[in-house]
Amino acid sequence: MQKLFMFHGLHMAVLSAFALNSVSCLEIPGDIANDAAHGIPAYSYRVLNTFPHDPEAFTQGFAFEDGYFYESTGLRGRSSLREVVLETGEVTRMTALAPAYFGEGLAIVGDRIIQLTWRSQVGFVYDKATFEQIDQFTYPTEGWGLTYDGNHLIMSDGSSFLYFLDPDTFQRTHQVQVIGPGGPIRRLNELEYINGEVFANVWKTDRIARIEPETGHLLAWIDLEGLLAPEDRTGSEDVLNGIAYDPGEQRLFVTGKLWPKVFEIELVAPE
Repeated sequence: MQKLFMFHGLHMAVLSAFALNSVSCLEIPGDIANDAAHGIPAYSYRVLNTFPHDPEAFTQGFAFEDGYFYESTGLRGRSSLREVVLETGEVTRMTALAPAYFGEGLAIVGDRIIQLTWRSQVGFVYDKATFEQIDQFTYPTEGWGLTYDGNHLIMSDGSSFLYFLDPDTFQRTHQVQVIGPGGPIRRLNELEYINGEVFANVWKTDRIARIEPETGHLLAWIDLEGLLAPEDRTGSEDVLNGIAYDPGEQRLFVTGKLWPKVFEIELVAPE
């Protein structure tokens, strides 16, 4: 999720009233050193490959299937759904959202793509083969991240909660609060379901939380500090936000808002 507005590609940002009210303090959720003392490991990373990424794409949702990234981008008037070639970053298909909508999380469910929006409380359903919108639904919170575990859609709204939705009716079935040794982990953003865990970007940090979806317990941190070089950064809004997984090749990809690169990484366990 992004609480900063950009105009005409300029990297001048104004913090929205929502950010001031809903994120009352910008403390980093959780403390790696404290959590490690309580048995929560912090993984580092090794970069295996680097791929091009559209630096104008304000990445909000990210998924991988059959050689393509499927990406939801944000900002009003610039929000879109995209199909992107892994190796080249070429956008092979794109549909733009109406200017009133701010695109958010994305998940693939069979032959459908599900896309959230930020504050409109409406989600869109597309035919994956054609990108034609075939349905829409509503939800009572803001929309941030979205993923699919094979049975439920799992949704975040910037709080410490994950919400589980029926993938056909989009009704909420249950929810869990994500909690670490220091308390709730807030600002959960873009999500990916990987081998029985939920990986969640934490907004405004270089961290990914690994979460047990049944209980909400924090299992581990992934610390991606230093992944994007300073010369590739353009401002405070270009934060880590994008996790995609290729289960066939067991490849983990990460990117961020306005990042010029997608990284394939390998997790490195702590000593």
